[in-house]
Amino acid sequence: MNNKIVVFICVVGIAYGSVLAPVPLAARVTDVLPQYSYGYDVQDSLTGDYKGHQEQRNGDLVTGSYSVVDPDGTRRIVDYTADPLNGFNAVVRREPLVVAAAKVIAPAPIVAPAPPPVYARAPFFAPGPAPLLAPRQPYYF
Repeated sequence: MNNKIVVFICVVGIAYGSVLAPVPLAARVTDVLPQYSYGYDVQDSLTGDYKGHQEQRNGDLVTGSYSVVDPDGTRRIVDYTADPLNGFNAVVRREPLVVAAAKVIAPAPIVAPAPPPVYARAPFFAPGPAPLLAPRQPYYF
């Protein structure tokens, strides 16, 4: 029985070593000049979420920008570049939001509040005499 366990452990060890052996460097495929470009834009008037992002990569040079509307009503725009020589560099700027001309409506007239309602007191009625009840008859035949 011990021989079977030893053989089983050896077979598992050989199988494990052959499956998870490191891949030689010559067999690895790497992209010499990685390139990509992506972006998104969110404009949700229901929640007030306005933001966007776009980025491009060409080899080791990455450039992009993102923007977000801050609670104070300005748009924050960040332009950035990243490369191995200079590292990550960002330039932040703020711009006021361009708001369409709103139609001016005259303010509502100020009306004095109504006085509190005066409730009339209910008339007072004295209770009448107690009802005369007949004595209760036993309930059996």
